[in-house]
Amino acid sequence: MARDLQSLQVGDSRLVPFEPRHAPLFCFALLTASCALASFALACATPFAAFAVVAAAMLPLRPALVVVTGAWLVNQGIGFAALHYPIEASTMLWGLAIGIAALAATAVSAAVLRALPRGRTPLAMAIALALTLAGAYAVYEIALLAATPFLGGAGSFTAAIMTRIGVVNIAWLIGLVAVCEMVRLLNPFRRARAVVRSGVRAH
Repeated sequence: MARDLQSLQVGDSRLVPFEPRHAPLFCFALLTASCALASFALACATPFAAFAVVAAAMLPLRPALVVVTGAWLVNQGIGFAALHYPIEASTMLWGLAIGIAALAATAVSAAVLRALPRGRTPLAMAIALALTLAGAYAVYEIALLAATPFLGGAGSFTAAIMTRIGVVNIAWLIGLVAVCEMVRLLNPFRRARAVVRSGVRAH
């Protein structure tokens, strides 16, 4: 785990407000809280593609998969416990399909981010995240569509519905990146270290 954190290749200066060793905990808290909010607000339209991009941009693949799995568990727990999803085989299998699709989107996000140049400017990072979201969303929807011959629901994959869910994912990605940036700027630990270092230099 520590070795994986030391090998962060992307997003380590833009999307990780804290030191790499704190990134998994921050990412887990951010995505599970966001997933809880989205689950109540959006029900079945939880933006897992956006969550996958954020996790892959913050963490190496293995912890990113763990964090996305945690967000999916929160989503399913809220669905069955609070939103009263019917406890039926088809509903549970669709929940499993969503989890698999979210993990596939995370793996694709990590691959896309590794393949793209590691630009440090805001514009370069925005382009990288946009391209990654496009790939993650495509894989997520394809994975869900692949389940429809077995579970039904192909009628939900209309252009209008997929466009609406795509816009939801874009909005959530923008919001999550904005939260990361605000936390990065307000990070009290980083400011404290800067004060300590300046004091050491003065002596």
